[in-house]
Amino acid sequence: MSFVLTPPRVNAPADYIEEVITGVRAKNPAKPEFHQAVREVVDSLRPVLARHPEYQSARILERMVEPERVIMFRVPWFDDRGDIQVNRGFRIEMNSAIGPYKGGLRFHPSVNLGILKFLAFEQVFKNSLTTLPMGGGKGGSDFDPKGKSDNEVMRFCESFMTELSRHIGPDTDIPAGDIGVGGREIGYLFGQYKRLRNEFTGVLTGKGLAWGGSLIRPEATGYGCVYFASEMLKNSKDALEGKLCLVSGSGNVSQYTIEKLLDFGAKPVTVSDSNGVIYDPDGIDREKLAWIMDLKNVKRGRVREYADKFKKAIFMPTDIKLNHNPLWNVKADCAFPSATQNEITAKDAANLIKNGIKLVAEGANMPSTFEATKIFLDAKILYGPAKAANAGGVATSGLEMSQNSARLSWTRYEVDDRLHKIMIAIHQNCYLTAEKYGTPGNLVNGANIGGFVKVANAMLDQGLV
Repeated sequence: MSFVLTPPRVNAPADYIEEVITGVRAKNPAKPEFHQAVREVVDSLRPVLARHPEYQSARILERMVEPERVIMFRVPWFDDRGDIQVNRGFRIEMNSAIGPYKGGLRFHPSVNLGILKFLAFEQVFKNSLTTLPMGGGKGGSDFDPKGKSDNEVMRFCESFMTELSRHIGPDTDIPAGDIGVGGREIGYLFGQYKRLRNEFTGVLTGKGLAWGGSLIRPEATGYGCVYFASEMLKNSKDALEGKLCLVSGSGNVSQYTIEKLLDFGAKPVTVSDSNGVIYDPDGIDREKLAWIMDLKNVKRGRVREYADKFKKAIFMPTDIKLNHNPLWNVKADCAFPSATQNEITAKDAANLIKNGIKLVAEGANMPSTFEATKIFLDAKILYGPAKAANAGGVATSGLEMSQNSARLSWTRYEVDDRLHKIMIAIHQNCYLTAEKYGTPGNLVNGANIGGFVKVANAMLDQGLV
């Protein structure tokens, strides 16, 4: 039987988009991050839908906002006292039109279905932009590895993977790390998968170098974000050299963003965590960065200790009751939000513009609220949205998958070179797509449309699935 398209019920793209958003809100109550992510994407698609009515008649948007599969399960485990703890585990397999599901696992108390749906939805478009054949997914648990012993983390990971292993595989769904899931957690997860399935495959990325991991993978998101920022500036006949840069967060993405900024001759001056902000007017050099890495990765300390070590640095506590963060009120040229979603509010965005910011490149996932994004676009600064600017992490995960499939291990130079070329290609795609659809310079539209068209065409080719 041939595939028959149903006639569209709504003709105008604007009306169709509102119908889709209304449906998403009705079907996904109390999931504001997911609503925000969907609106941010579909609002960009008006010119595409006007040119391509076949997307509307095939109900591509309604199909894209529905995950292909949602897996939710309990994770029981013993703590060091012998008491039973119970957490909740998730995997959202969002879209596999262009490849197997690919996306990170997040272990954090804030994890819930709404957060993961937003992350999985974003991942579909981000992975599409990378030029690699990867679909989109996301998962994790409300487990908090902070303050847990290695044995507790291992017991949790083994229990989590005992269920997750039923749903993933090297040609089906390949998870990676994310917030709360680093090399330690990936190791425990991989070990349990291998034990259960009796096979050594590239089922996870972010693995150790001795057992299938890729060079540059830990650095990739931060490095890629800086490469993307460099391309944005090149188009304006400018460069990162000498620029004062604000970096939020102090984890993996932040650390390697700072490292690559130093490679480009920029001057990063901030880091942060959930307790507050460090502002170092002298700049964070390589020696200070090494100290931060030891503090966060080994000692698992708090950034306020930086001000005790380096006397010119200022520690500014943050108050979650306020609608702004002091980090974004420091005078600088470039901002690299690299902590978590919605960390830049409208007030923060206004402060950044007031203080002369020229560029924002998003290292975290959706770190700017909808209102903040609008302020950046209206101000016509160089603005690199997360699904493009932070795609370096998943791109290098894709390169790790390629190495695993071929049973090869590329050199650091080879992986970094491929990453750099991918980020250049992503920027060019976003830039040219924005021009093609009548919004030159708007990389939000360029990223959303560029990612959407590739997935939408694949879905059309594959019938009603």
